[in-house]
Amino acid sequence: MGEAIGQVLPLAVGVALSPIPIIAVVLMLGTPRGSSNGPAFVIGWIIGLSAAGAAVLLISSGADASNQGAPAGWVSWLKIVLGLLLLAVASKQWRARPRAGAEPELPRWMRTIDRFTPGRSVAMAVALSAINPKNLLLVVGAAAAIAQAGIDGGDQAIALAVFVIIATLGPGLPVGIYLAMRERAARVLEDLKDWLAANNPVIMAVLCLIIAAKLIGDAISGLAG
Repeated sequence: MGEAIGQVLPLAVGVALSPIPIIAVVLMLGTPRGSSNGPAFVIGWIIGLSAAGAAVLLISSGADASNQGAPAGWVSWLKIVLGLLLLAVASKQWRARPRAGAEPELPRWMRTIDRFTPGRSVAMAVALSAINPKNLLLVVGAAAAIAQAGIDGGDQAIALAVFVIIATLGPGLPVGIYLAMRERAARVLEDLKDWLAANNPVIMAVLCLIIAAKLIGDAISGLAG
């Protein structure tokens, strides 16, 4: 199980450091329904990651991801494909970075965030965690890494839970700051939002590049072994 957890840690950090969901949570916390919408978003984030991870785990386990404790060949090829897709995401994000002096553009749906209900906050979190292409690639990679370790179902569930917990730290941190500091949290969260908005494409590009290199490197090692 330790090997599986070690494999998913970088992928979980990649999900946790997604700027757009963190910005969304910060904006929610600044609305009249912030005290309910913020925690609801975190709950939806956990649901999305858990559901997507569990589905990929079931498929991977049923397809014999582990071959006598070693990764099956198809898992290594899957990692290469995921790595190449992440490289494409990194390239797209890098090209989309705002030029010096330009105002960063945020998704249009963020303009209506003050009208969100807890239910819509949950739905948006599920979409951003499990359907967003970059996060979905990382969840698939994490679930495949767990399945290839050849551990039993209980240990797989623990490894997936560790992945989900770490991947939730990103959107969960602003909620924790809000609940701990209340009114004093406004300035801290505003500064965090502005910095993430300005640097979102660069952060995403660097994260995707690093994780792509890890996945492709692991795949080459697996195929060579």
